[in-house]
Amino acid sequence: MKLLLISDEEDKYLWDYYRPGNLDGVDLILSAGDLKASYLSFLVTVTNRPLLYVHGNHDGAYDRQPPEGCDCVDDKLVVVNGLRILGLGGCVKYNGGPYQYSERQMRMRILKLQWKIMRAGGVDIVLTHAPVAGYGDAENITHRGFEAFLPLLDRWQPSYLIHGHVHKRYDPRQERVLQYRNTTIINANGKYYLELEK
Repeated sequence: MKLLLISDEEDKYLWDYYRPGNLDGVDLILSAGDLKASYLSFLVTVTNRPLLYVHGNHDGAYDRQPPEGCDCVDDKLVVVNGLRILGLGGCVKYNGGPYQYSERQMRMRILKLQWKIMRAGGVDIVLTHAPVAGYGDAENITHRGFEAFLPLLDRWQPSYLIHGHVHKRYDPRQERVLQYRNTTIINANGKYYLELEK
């Protein structure tokens, strides 16, 4: 199974210079936020594959014009092609804008999802906008990760946590793929392909 992971910066190869066949073989698209609604709608149209997204801190316009044909999984657990996917969009509160949360608010969001996770028998992929504290985040408050994600990973040990928010151009030395215990953490900035065994 092939996943296209995207966030924060529209990829010219997938949009401006798109050619039929560019996305052959993609089974599912996961957006970690901060992308134009029209970009998401375009991708879901040309691939005819499911596109799941969470909100980034710059996605306030989605309230007026959400991406067509795409499914928001914020505060939900959904199952697609057998994959249990949990959505937790937004970032650490830094100026009171939309989709910003305190650590306490994020912990409460996670707590409200515990029953759904238990009923599903766990979770395979956690889709977030913000990174995990200490794993791919930055020192400034705007791009700091959530400590609240650590107990979630400790308890349920998902195979992957996919995030955005931290652009590769902020620090080109920053690793895109990191490991936290049994969870692989991937920064989806721009685009990243993830191949899963069926």
